[in-house]
Amino acid sequence: MSAVNSTMMELGTKAPKFSLEDVISGKPYDLKKFRGNKALLVIFICNHCPYVKLIKESLVEYATEYMPKGVGIVAISSNDVVNYTQDGPDKMKEDAEKLGYPFPYLFDETQEVAKSYKAACTPDLFLFDETLELVYRGQFDDARPGNDIDPTGNDLRDATDKVLSGESVPEEQTPSIGCNIKWKEGNKPDYFG
Repeated sequence: MSAVNSTMMELGTKAPKFSLEDVISGKPYDLKKFRGNKALLVIFICNHCPYVKLIKESLVEYATEYMPKGVGIVAISSNDVVNYTQDGPDKMKEDAEKLGYPFPYLFDETQEVAKSYKAACTPDLFLFDETLELVYRGQFDDARPGNDIDPTGNDLRDATDKVLSGESVPEEQTPSIGCNIKWKEGNKPDYFG
């Protein structure tokens, strides 16, 4: 398991557009569906990554608490499903239903959405304000596989609370860390150098 940090996309960046299918409902979702929210969380996850497995239940708790407050949430999996079949749409749906995801779980088959967000790892979190400008792209919290810290989502919660109360989110943010996105052969983005 090789750990990779998020690329820390520039704060103030407008949310890149997407149009992908939700593996749970089969319905298409695009960025327009989330306009009018007080905030939007776009999170890149997958089924098999230990970093994601560690926070899944806490992520559902976060969503259950914050969606009624006006936070739109969408999860996206961009992994290569030829070499990582456990991350395919059927398994995504199974995982989402088992955990009771209250948010859509989208499959980015071409990996173009991950590239547009400069996503690097799972989990990779992007929190936008009501104008869809990036205000937070840091870690969920300090929990890591094997470090005996229970996931709470404290870092994301603090940022979200600030957005909802109209305060500025501090620009000093700890990058997320996790398994690298499993890029298709020849598809690794240039932002990795």
